[in-house]
Amino acid sequence: MRQPETTDLRRLSVGVQGMTCASCVGRVERALKNVEGVEEASVNLATEKANVTFDPQRVGVPALLTAVKERGYTPVTAQASLSVEGMTCASCVGRVERALTKTVGVLDATVNLATEKASVTYLPDAVDLGQLKATVRKAGYEVREEAAGADRADTEREAREKEGRELRLELTLAAALTLPIFLLDMVPMMIPPLGAWFHGLVPMATLYYLFFILATAVQFGPGLRFYQKGWPALRRGAPDMNSLVMLGTTAAYGYSVVATFLPGLLPAGTVYVYYEAAAMIITLILVGRYLEALAKGRTSEAIKKLLGLQAKTARVERGGQMLELPIDEVVPGDTVFVRPGEKIPVDGRVVSGSSFVDESMITGEPIPVQKGEGDEVVGGTINKTGAFRFEATKVGAETLLAQIIKMVEDAQGSKVPIQALVDRVVNYFVPVVLLIAALTFGVWMLFGPQPALTFALVNAVAVLIIACPCAMGLATPTSIMVGTGKAAEMGILFRNGAALQTLQEAKVIALDKTGTLTKGKPELTDFSVQGGFEPKEVLSLVASAEAHSEHPIAEAIVASAKAQGARLLEVQDFSATPGFGVEARVNGQLVQVGADRYMTQLGLNVALFAEEAGRLADEGKTPLYAAVGGRLAAVIAVADPIKDSTPEAVHALHKLGLRVAMITGDNRRTAVAIASALGIDEVLAEVLPGGKVDAVKDLQGEGRKVAFVGDGINDAPALAQADVGLAIGTGTDIAIEAADVVLMSGDLRGIPNALGISQATIRNIKQNLFWAFFYNTSLIPVAAGVLYPFFGVLLNPVLAAGAMAVSSVFVLSNALRLRGFRPPMRADTGTPRRAEPQVAAA
Repeated sequence: MRQPETTDLRRLSVGVQGMTCASCVGRVERALKNVEGVEEASVNLATEKANVTFDPQRVGVPALLTAVKERGYTPVTAQASLSVEGMTCASCVGRVERALTKTVGVLDATVNLATEKASVTYLPDAVDLGQLKATVRKAGYEVREEAAGADRADTEREAREKEGRELRLELTLAAALTLPIFLLDMVPMMIPPLGAWFHGLVPMATLYYLFFILATAVQFGPGLRFYQKGWPALRRGAPDMNSLVMLGTTAAYGYSVVATFLPGLLPAGTVYVYYEAAAMIITLILVGRYLEALAKGRTSEAIKKLLGLQAKTARVERGGQMLELPIDEVVPGDTVFVRPGEKIPVDGRVVSGSSFVDESMITGEPIPVQKGEGDEVVGGTINKTGAFRFEATKVGAETLLAQIIKMVEDAQGSKVPIQALVDRVVNYFVPVVLLIAALTFGVWMLFGPQPALTFALVNAVAVLIIACPCAMGLATPTSIMVGTGKAAEMGILFRNGAALQTLQEAKVIALDKTGTLTKGKPELTDFSVQGGFEPKEVLSLVASAEAHSEHPIAEAIVASAKAQGARLLEVQDFSATPGFGVEARVNGQLVQVGADRYMTQLGLNVALFAEEAGRLADEGKTPLYAAVGGRLAAVIAVADPIKDSTPEAVHALHKLGLRVAMITGDNRRTAVAIASALGIDEVLAEVLPGGKVDAVKDLQGEGRKVAFVGDGINDAPALAQADVGLAIGTGTDIAIEAADVVLMSGDLRGIPNALGISQATIRNIKQNLFWAFFYNTSLIPVAAGVLYPFFGVLLNPVLAAGAMAVSSVFVLSNALRLRGFRPPMRADTGTPRRAEPQVAAA
């Protein structure tokens, strides 16, 4: 055993899945021990845990997990979402993130100010949920327990309402106490004759005592919240927005108290009070906080709507009785009865009855869909006309609606890459502001006019108040919340913020043909045989062979053969070569069906059908060939109808300035015909199923960012290879899992709509960030007094508080404008242009 080289070692327990024997244990142990910085590692097969002692200065936890993964085993990780209360600015976000990421066992932590949530990825064997909550509380914030399912909507609404009530009460009290100070101090100052008359009636000393009482009530009543958060943060050496407000108002209030009760301590000519500044700063900041709370509630509207779609009860048949059960008591296999006008409670399959169901919340399509026996139904959709029974197949977190909610929440809680700049700035922002405030005070004391102390105090307080980083913290997450929420309402689901940013940077939209550009339901249109073969017999042989294939083209051939009365015969030795064709023995005869490249591979010359194949390709049909007994027997044409939405979608993408590419396994001539009809710019033809990744790489080769759109299992690698992958929601689960963006309906008009909301959201974020940075970089110097030597202009701390409140409200209001986003396909669905595509054979 190696001796520890340092006493500062950590011990970590990691769950490991996939181990089956002692050899597995040995492999995992050796993998961990070979990592630089690991002092000891022991693995237990019974508990499926690895205990590792390591030097955190030399190796991180991710490296340990990578070592386990590289040996073919899966480290056990978990994810948690914590509702964090008490965060007010970007500094708070950074503090919570740093506290969580420093916790042993935490792999990643992302905190969102707008949603007030922390998303944590951690090792459950090293740290538990209780420890994560304790970490957040130790950082100075509270953790709110989250309810599950539909109750979460009520819980979140109650929390928002409670916060709003508290802020409204504090604001009302602060305003009521501040108003007399303003009227009795500021108004006489603004109207000199009135001031002379008023001060002749009431001595200044009496006014000071009254202002002291009122300002004290504001400072330690409504203003107590700034001390409760700001002082602990300052004491820990991590000051935040509350610390700035606390220091600024305390300086103004404290100076005024000294001027009121101990004026002899102050230099001659500096005995002034600033009670009105301290009280009004607190009042104005509370105004901003209250407006923020109202706006934040509106930014989460999309999640509220989605949660509101969930039914709370279900009518279930059990033991011959109809029971009304809470939704969380429904289990797979239950028979559920739905009446007209009711929400479908969970996902399932219709077993009896029929109806029309409104699925607009999933697909965005307003026309109800007919459902009958065997059809799938989705929880949260609305039954319109008839009644039916269905078997529950997915419940709870497995339902499509629950997954959509989870996906939207993950996206809203994530960060866009542009946020990294904000995070770096905020890490140093508040300490730098404190330094600027101290320098401001010192410079005015040394070089300012008399009374220097008064000028120094006022300007230092103005710097502290104006520099609140609230707007910086809200600039990005609020836009993401509203943008992804609006997208969800349109049937577009972004998995994360990175996809939201990357999509609008795409220059090329690459579309898979079958099932994406087309309906994915090919139809047999032509069947020609050469002399010596009987058409119906060949069709029967071909259909019999294709009946064992799951390819859509095979299904089209079989369906057409059956419709023509052809008999399906006994098949032996069936095999399929992806991208080429199929081979089988039918009634003892060798039957081979496939593309021209398959025939060439078999040594058969397709030139006999050249004229026929050329005509079919020019019509946009896919020519296939059949060989019987080793002889070329027939040419077959299959056409996959183009989706009605495809031409409009391609035209809309062109209007957005994008190039459109098509990736297909069709021969070049057919591909060009389809592309020309649709106005597609580039074609990558004759691409085998395994070649789609290389096709995407080819498009990326010129440094262009590529968005790939697909729907099939074989599209998953290409979706992952593309800079951003979009999956058609009507496609397979594997394709959807591999994608960054999911279009819930099969309508391709969702692509330009997704690009539109992506562009609008990132544009909105940039506007917010510009305002937040411009506001602080321009007004901090003004608050420090740089304009005074030239123009005699100083920024009153009260105006600074007002400007600070306005900056946060501006950012939130700007983000809320995204709720009015209009999808481009609704605004313009003109005629698609025609273009000669560039052709490439892959």
